Amino acid sequence: MNKRTALKKYFGYTQFRPGQEDTIDALLAGRDVLAVMPTGAGKSLCYQIPALMSGGLALVISPLISLMKDQVHALREAGIPAAYLNSSLSYSEYAETVADAAAGAYKILYIAPERLSRDDTNHIAAANPISMVIIDEAHCVSQWGHDFRPGYLAIADFIGRFKKRPPAAAFTATATKKVRADIGTILKLRDPYILVTGFDRRNLYFAVQKPKDKTAALLEYLRNHRGASGIVYCATRKNVEEISEKLNQQGFPAAKYHAGMDDRERHAYQDDFIFDRKPVMVATNAFGMGIDKSNVSFVIHYNMPKNIESYYQEAGRAGRDGSQADCILLYSGQDVRINTFLIQNSGEDGGDEDRIAHNLELLKYMTFYATTAGCLRGFILAYFGEAAPDRCGACSNCLRETETKDVSLEAQKIVSCVYRAAQQGRRYGKAMITDILRGGKTEKIRQSGMDRISTYGIMADTDSRKIRAIMDFLVESRYLAVDGGEYPVIIPTELSGKILSGTERIEMEFPAETPEKSSAAAAQEPAVIDQDLFAELKALRTRLARDARVPAYIVFSDAALRDMCRKLPVTREMFLEVSGAGAVKTEKYGDVFIELIKAWSGR
Repeated sequence: MNKRTALKKYFGYTQFRPGQEDTIDALLAGRDVLAVMPTGAGKSLCYQIPALMSGGLALVISPLISLMKDQVHALREAGIPAAYLNSSLSYSEYAETVADAAAGAYKILYIAPERLSRDDTNHIAAANPISMVIIDEAHCVSQWGHDFRPGYLAIADFIGRFKKRPPAAAFTATATKKVRADIGTILKLRDPYILVTGFDRRNLYFAVQKPKDKTAALLEYLRNHRGASGIVYCATRKNVEEISEKLNQQGFPAAKYHAGMDDRERHAYQDDFIFDRKPVMVATNAFGMGIDKSNVSFVIHYNMPKNIESYYQEAGRAGRDGSQADCILLYSGQDVRINTFLIQNSGEDGGDEDRIAHNLELLKYMTFYATTAGCLRGFILAYFGEAAPDRCGACSNCLRETETKDVSLEAQKIVSCVYRAAQQGRRYGKAMITDILRGGKTEKIRQSGMDRISTYGIMADTDSRKIRAIMDFLVESRYLAVDGGEYPVIIPTELSGKILSGTERIEMEFPAETPEKSSAAAAQEPAVIDQDLFAELKALRTRLARDARVPAYIVFSDAALRDMCRKLPVTREMFLEVSGAGAVKTEKYGDVFIELIKAWSGR
């Protein structure tokens, strides 16, 4: 069996996606691999196909139970012998899986890094030729990544204990150059084949909204996308509880997930979401890593995450099957203060001042993303060191009509206010600077004497939101800076003098007075399919999934159902042409879908 035969037979595809074939060839040649591929680009196929074609057992080191379960469900549905070892198994199930693995019953075995030192793992490794060791979510090995996990530091020693070292392959969706270097060094990869396919996911629509009422904005979106499956991320457990309760009260079945819940409750809600019993999941960032749910059509961040890496990984859980999907951030200045507090007080960094400073710097770039008037997609790509367009034409900023305005005078007033306060030995945050410029009559201003400086009240007729927007632009453009202590303050930079001297012309784009497009559909028209047929195919898929006790997307993804609507297969040969319909799934499910399509076509 060659790689293309395996691709079609087990996974139902006729073409490899960019980067997949070269990565597969490298692994089959026994070479180490470091692959950075965005979510939805098909990372798993890059090691699953070589594992099928190699003798022995492939070990996949994976961080979360949910990822293991999803991957193994999908592999078994495709006819590939696979299993996992984790704490979700009963004692008898665990022992049986260990025995079967040692006896050579599987081609792929998923295992958590913390279990690499266990006797049963060593027993399995000794009883089987290990064809390769795969490290999924490899960014977890770097302390400079956004999700460092100490258990990953044991992986290199585990691989090094083999008498004949198997090839090692590290995969991740989000890693800066610094993190990529860490991955190669810490995992001791040997002359790895390095693949960075690019971070762009054209099917995702990015938007930043700054609503006065976030809950009202969220409810409005859900009313316009009723029944769609999506994730709402919140910064705190309290927000998760409040928002999930609100959504359920308003008639939107919502699950919830955060670290304060007990395991049984978390798993029950996760299953409700995975099996489409509750289409919306409200969660902290404790949820989602490794979730392979392909029909997530939106990810809304109710609060801004702490860094671009986390945001892009979480937003990337939308549209995994290639369908158009929305990634929306609901931003407010309060998000910056909440995240600053969490970074400084959560204890995640163990009090390491360098780590805290590093994470505050990452937060700064996340804030730039939330406040930029430029292309959102371009901002993300540039952050990861990739060539970025000036305008992508498919994000809220690019789709919004804008007009360029000269704000040089306003910039002078803002920078001058920062300087005047500094001359008085004072440093303030954006809210206080705005209040001073607008002539606020607060007790804090009076007691500090800021009502006596020359810039007090010089922007009294300017809307506070405009002042904040210009201030954000000046920070993003390095004319001002944020000193990120417990209470972030605005400080001058080397470039500030250019503003004060009037030698620098400052132009900024502002939204024109036209409605803003607000969804993936606005960015790109989807291919037209018959929605009634699509609904009937989804209903059939739900029944089959319920009988098989697997999530619906394991049977077929939404993208596969849409392809059925386009191709209308009425024979098994035609059904095999459906994207995602391999030989095993066609044998198992093809006839019932064909029967439905025939009946629909004959109406």
